[in-house]
Amino acid sequence: MSRIGKKLILIPASVEVKIEGKTVSVKGPKGEVFFKVSPEIEVEKKEDKLFVSIKMETKAIKALWGLNRVMIANMIKGVTDGFEKKLEIQGIGFKAALEGENLVLAVGFSHPVKMKIPQNIKVSVEKNIIIISGIDKELVGQFTANIRRIKPPEPYKGKGIRYVGEAVRRKVGKKVATATG
Repeated sequence: MSRIGKKLILIPASVEVKIEGKTVSVKGPKGEVFFKVSPEIEVEKKEDKLFVSIKMETKAIKALWGLNRVMIANMIKGVTDGFEKKLEIQGIGFKAALEGENLVLAVGFSHPVKMKIPQNIKVSVEKNIIIISGIDKELVGQFTANIRRIKPPEPYKGKGIRYVGEAVRRKVGKKVATATG
């Protein structure tokens, strides 16, 4: 049995959940999201609670059971509170700016890197911090990872794009040998 899959999901008063076949739609104060549940999984709504169950028990289906339950719970959290990730840019001359629907990064390449911001994602830049927020946890996390992948922090000087609070293991550089003679 999946410990996570067995847990029920409480639906807040400000959230509306509809189950149509294998599609679960969640509408709240911040927006609306949809999720297609796996065919082996069943979702039931009773009053202000959601119950996720399985038709038969196999190892693969039990793993999907927990995954589907967490995806639905994240949808409910997303439409009520939203999700936010922060990236920090470190390095002399490294900067980020917004140009319309693009995020422009100047991170030491010969040209600025332009990234199109997906729909339902809000990006703001404050000094050397990039804040990515939205209602879809998967989309926020993936877009943040794509930005970080452009220039990950290097181990010698620590320059690059990192998550706020991320610890980068630093390496010792080459030692300068003194010439005796």
